[in-house]
Amino acid sequence: MRGSGGGSPRNGARPLRTRRLGAYTAALILLGVTLVVACRAADTDAVTPVPQLLAFLPWLLVPTLLGLLLTLLTRWWPGLVWGAALLLALGWFIEPHGSGAEPAGTPLATFRVLTSNVEFGAGTPSLVPQIRRQRPDIVFVEECEYTCQATLEKEPGYPYRTAVVAGGSTGSLLLSRFPLRATDGVPGTMGMPGAVADVDGHAVRLQLAHPMPPLPGQVALWRRELGRLRDFAAADTTTPTVLAGDFNASQDHAAFRRILGAGRLRDGARLGGAGRTASWPAPTAAVFGAQIDHVLVSRDFSATGARFLRLSDTDHRALIVDITLHRQPHR
Repeated sequence: MRGSGGGSPRNGARPLRTRRLGAYTAALILLGVTLVVACRAADTDAVTPVPQLLAFLPWLLVPTLLGLLLTLLTRWWPGLVWGAALLLALGWFIEPHGSGAEPAGTPLATFRVLTSNVEFGAGTPSLVPQIRRQRPDIVFVEECEYTCQATLEKEPGYPYRTAVVAGGSTGSLLLSRFPLRATDGVPGTMGMPGAVADVDGHAVRLQLAHPMPPLPGQVALWRRELGRLRDFAAADTTTPTVLAGDFNASQDHAAFRRILGAGRLRDGARLGGAGRTASWPAPTAAVFGAQIDHVLVSRDFSATGARFLRLSDTDHRALIVDITLHRQPHR
């Protein structure tokens, strides 16, 4: 005799299949996040898509939480432990990188630094009022083509400048209230001028940073140009140094951290209280983005008041930091 429960095995199989599908989905999500976190832990940028994903490492919390939710709904307990471990690892790495300790020496000079990528010069009209309002002493401008340079060179109060004069994204400009002696700069696909500034009688190395971005197919070039910035930082660790610009890299990229380590540099945004504030892409930076614009300073400097400024017609926020040069005990 066939009872009414004859179809129950099929009905019971459906929830089981759903749970398995949920567990498989959770496993795929957690595996993807694990690969990126493992590269971060191994201090490597690996290959595409890892460098691109590392820029947004804090946002990997979102898929990790989704994976955890699926493990709970499907009662996949090993996956729950896996996801919890990933959350702990992400929490560790999300902490801003680098020391925030103050230099011990006597303050010698305080000045303000601004860096801004104006996206092929289009953001120049909105940068000019900020320069007049914020009155930075040194200005680094990336993607400052012919019109941008012609405009900014008319700004009063900046009698000293050095530039790579070019169109498109290649042009770059360094403005200063302090006397400058131009240097060769760092070679790159896009312009990266350099100089030595006389800051109240103290020599300070200045270098604009603008390596190529880690687009698929040019990660090796990105890594090579960041390596040249690392070589610049390592070449002189005794002269006070400011290395600023659009690095196309965040603190979660190994190539960026090597610049810090080689030059004994610290991130001004980290010192100034904005260690994880996003600078790109500007339209979504308030809720989603990466900090790829930096002001790096040698250990001779302290930094305060770091803040990111929203400009029109550019995909980057400008960064402004007040830095103080200190006398070092060994000098």
